[in-house]
Amino acid sequence: MAGVSDKTVSRVVNGEPNISVKTRTRVEDAIKALNYIPNQAARMVRNRRSGLIGLITDVVTTTPYSVEIIRGIQDRVSDARQNLLIANTSGAAEQEQKVWRTFQEHRIDGVLLATMYHHEIAFDPAERSLPTVLANCTARGHPDVTAFVPDDYQGGATAARHAIDCGHTKIGFLTLNPSILAAKLRRQAFEDVMSAHGVPIRADWIRPAYLGDVGHETICAYDVARALLDVPTGERPTALLAGDDEIAMQCIFAALSLGLRVPEDIAIIGFDDFRVISATVVPPLTTVALPYYEIGFRAADRLLAMLAGQAVATGVERLRCPLIKRDSC
Repeated sequence: MAGVSDKTVSRVVNGEPNISVKTRTRVEDAIKALNYIPNQAARMVRNRRSGLIGLITDVVTTTPYSVEIIRGIQDRVSDARQNLLIANTSGAAEQEQKVWRTFQEHRIDGVLLATMYHHEIAFDPAERSLPTVLANCTARGHPDVTAFVPDDYQGGATAARHAIDCGHTKIGFLTLNPSILAAKLRRQAFEDVMSAHGVPIRADWIRPAYLGDVGHETICAYDVARALLDVPTGERPTALLAGDDEIAMQCIFAALSLGLRVPEDIAIIGFDDFRVISATVVPPLTTVALPYYEIGFRAADRLLAMLAGQAVATGVERLRCPLIKRDSC
């Protein structure tokens, strides 16, 4: 119908370069008119590639905070004219093993493994026959495994430095679950920046805002923040750093319940830039953004480069967490 060779049609279907706009349009019009769909099974036999990228997640696909990782992955995989097969394990090791087996049975070209929060996971590349890149996690004991994670230390330092630059020297910190790697890195950054600037650290002003084990926590940020603020003016912090934006929102509520103004009486800085909260609370929240979209996009880009046989860097890459200035500090 297009009046060209089979090879030219193949090149158009596969997105190859150096085809004239006129020829490409003619072939694409014929494809549309005929409702032509390439035979993926035949392609697999011919080039030994499925054109499928597998994505294993714990609860990323159902968690609003980190779903941007998925969007970044999807955009890059789509750009490469590949297909994405997503499997959500709910964090169950047995389910993850089943997913790996399914991916191998379907001859998945490569795997992206993404987690809801930044932490180390049990991953041994010697046990996996598929090229794999990690997103938002690292492989325990295998620093050479390619992974993209947020630079939580840099983000924590940025938040603390911004509070100090705004003139605050009495700064409290409501943390994530202390057992989480991100919480440890951000707290260390907070203490290092405070010490470097000669600002006193009050241990009683550093408190966890969640209770319980990871994945089963309950937030107690409102009560913790209210306890810190419900004291005479000279005895309370003038700024609170929050482990995430949900904590920061609870801090704003606690301050308002005490008749305190944000940021005039108490400044508040969040972490995540979860915009359902950060851009809609009053006042809009100054926060440190987690680069979730970039993590997903970069991880997918690296995997595609590996599959193309390109020489790529291995190991862990930490992506910068930028400060988003709004009105709460």
